[in-house]
Amino acid sequence: MVPTPRSRFLRPFTTRVINPMTRLVAGRLPGFAIVIHIGRKSGAVYRAPVNVFRHGDEYVFALTYGSDVNWVRNVLAAGGCEIQVNGRTVRLTDPRIVVDPSRRLMPFPVRQFLGFMRVSEFLIMRPA
Repeated sequence: MVPTPRSRFLRPFTTRVINPMTRLVAGRLPGFAIVIHIGRKSGAVYRAPVNVFRHGDEYVFALTYGSDVNWVRNVLAAGGCEIQVNGRTVRLTDPRIVVDPSRRLMPFPVRQFLGFMRVSEFLIMRPA
């Protein structure tokens, strides 16, 4: 069983307060991106700031609130998404969830922080 991330209780506050501010810069900051995804029920376009890192030719997203959040479910249902990262837009495909308690796909300092936060789920995708 995957442990619940410590940050889970912050999700409502983050969604309403932090995310609107973070969206302004996340597509240009190292370790961050904006996921552009389509609602699986509404068909609406959504933009979610996320933590992402490259591992080889793949993008690895730290699921700081777990894998059952809407943006992850939308990306899985659609089979991919677009991200704004480092000032450019990249189309990603083949999403898959991995559970990695060692967090080996993350850079060392991030790995330490995610360990403290009990994050062990990651979404991996490759460029289309």
